[in-house]
Amino acid sequence: MEIKKLGVLGCGQMGAGIIQVFAQSGYQVVALDTDQKMLDKALKSVDKRFSDRVAKGKLDQAEKDSILARITMSTEMKDLKDCDLIEEAVPEDLELKKKVFSELDRICADNTIFGTNTSCLSVTDMAAATERGDKVLGMHFHNPAPVMRLLELVRTVMTSEETIKTARKFGETLGKTVVVAPDVGGFIVTRLFTPFLLGAVRMLEEGIATREEIDTSMKLAVNHPMGPLEVIDFIGLDTELAIDEMLYEETKDPKYAPPLLLKKMVAAGWLGRKTGKGFYEYH
Repeated sequence: MEIKKLGVLGCGQMGAGIIQVFAQSGYQVVALDTDQKMLDKALKSVDKRFSDRVAKGKLDQAEKDSILARITMSTEMKDLKDCDLIEEAVPEDLELKKKVFSELDRICADNTIFGTNTSCLSVTDMAAATERGDKVLGMHFHNPAPVMRLLELVRTVMTSEETIKTARKFGETLGKTVVVAPDVGGFIVTRLFTPFLLGAVRMLEEGIATREEIDTSMKLAVNHPMGPLEVIDFIGLDTELAIDEMLYEETKDPKYAPPLLLKKMVAAGWLGRKTGKGFYEYH
């Protein structure tokens, strides 16, 4: 199957980055969100990133204009019906994802591939909400999608080998390195990385080190671009908590149990960068 036209469903932080990756790789993209403000914000952020590249001499204006011309914004689900592949990037709510996949299943052609950007939820459950389980898989981009070089494909028991091969080839056209993971909680990256992040929260909670000491130590000792507490602020504390709870529910492994400090901060509305306050304050 040849992939030409792409859809992105959900235009938040991850969705906007995926839209950019698709468009700059030469594809026609239909970006959909039910909230016009989210669409406007996503297009503005994509435009700004390309404007910055133009200002630095890494892209010329004509190239930027050509890329942006490949993006169509919509609030109508029917506008995704002609897409060859659709990447879902709505919030991490399994029932919401199942609902949108069921609706897409009724609208789209039988050969359309459905990908989900979930970092922890069951792709099998989403596939079961459709009549095309063989054409549903996880396509987990990492944040920020234009920068991070990995694309994690998630294979369910229903995903066909043809779908995996098509998605792998497609991912490589985006300039990504592709790995394939089974449909288990957290797949590869989130399953490995979550205990590291929670260890930093517990260390802060126990008073072993300050937030700055924790983050600076990890940045300088293992060459991470961001410290673990900075990463959680970037992800969103509510998103991190949801991931932790799902992994703990599936595995019952205490290393995934969310610390009380994280729960209290989420209850207080301190969700990280998106609210202006998390482990750090943002102005």
